[in-house]
Amino acid sequence: MTAAIAALFNHPIKGFTPQKLTTARLAPGEGFPGDRLYAVEDGPCGFDPAAPGFIPKQKFAVLAKTAAVARARTDYDQRTGMLRASSPGAPDFEADLTHEDGRTAFAAWLSRLLGDAVQGPLRVIDGVGHRFLDHPLGHVSVINLASLRDFEARLGRPVDPLRFRANIYVDGWPAWVENGWAGRALRIGNARAKVFQPITRCAAPDVDPSTAARDIEVTRELHRLYGHLLCGIYVRITQGGTVNNGDEVDSDPGPLG
Repeated sequence: MTAAIAALFNHPIKGFTPQKLTTARLAPGEGFPGDRLYAVEDGPCGFDPAAPGFIPKQKFAVLAKTAAVARARTDYDQRTGMLRASSPGAPDFEADLTHEDGRTAFAAWLSRLLGDAVQGPLRVIDGVGHRFLDHPLGHVSVINLASLRDFEARLGRPVDPLRFRANIYVDGWPAWVENGWAGRALRIGNARAKVFQPITRCAAPDVDPSTAARDIEVTRELHRLYGHLLCGIYVRITQGGTVNNGDEVDSDPGPLG
C-alpha cells in the first residue's frame, strides 16, 4: 500500500514552532533529524545531562499544558545554533542556544512573554544528544492526512495538521488504516522503519498553532466520533536513508535488499 510524503517537519525546541524541511537523513534507532533537541523546563524537572532519561511533557512549557506557548514563533538554525523568536507586542529575540548565556536569555524572554501562564522558573535545557520525546520509544512520528481529512469532515470544521506536531505527513493511505499497523514494516523514501504503535493523543492538538487558542477538545472529539484517542503512528528506523518531499512510503515493502 503506497503513499507519498506530503511534508517533513522537525521541532528543535519541544513544544515550540515546527520547522519545515525538504529532505532529511534518517538513521537506525535515532530520532528525526533536529527534532526535540531542546526543552523549556517549567520548574525543576530532574533532567541529568550526565544520565539523560525520559521526562514527561508535563514538566515542560508545552502546548499540552500551556496554550500560550504558541504565541512564541521560533526559528532555529541547527548549523549555527542561532535561535530567532518573535511574538506580537514583544521585542524580537536572537541568541545562540548552544551557549548557556543564550539559553538563559531565551528563558528570560519567554518568562516575560508567558507570565502567569507558566509556573516557572523557566530554564532552557540542551539535551546534548538526548531527545525530549513524548514517548521514550516514539522515535519518529507519522500522520496520515486522509485520517485528518476524515476527522475534519466528521467534526465539520478545518483542523490544521500542524496541531499534531508530526515529523512526516503522508498522503495516499486510506483513513485510519494505520491504527492497526503495530509491528508492520515500512519503506520511507530509501529508509526502512517498523511501526512501534499508534499515538494516543493528549491536549496539545487542542491548541490552534496560529492563534494560541484552545478551541478543539481533540481527545473528546476522537472518542465521540471513533471511540478511540488515536491519531498518527510512532515508527522506529531500522535501516537508514534519505527521505524527501514526494518520496514514496510503502506499507508492505517486502524483504530488505
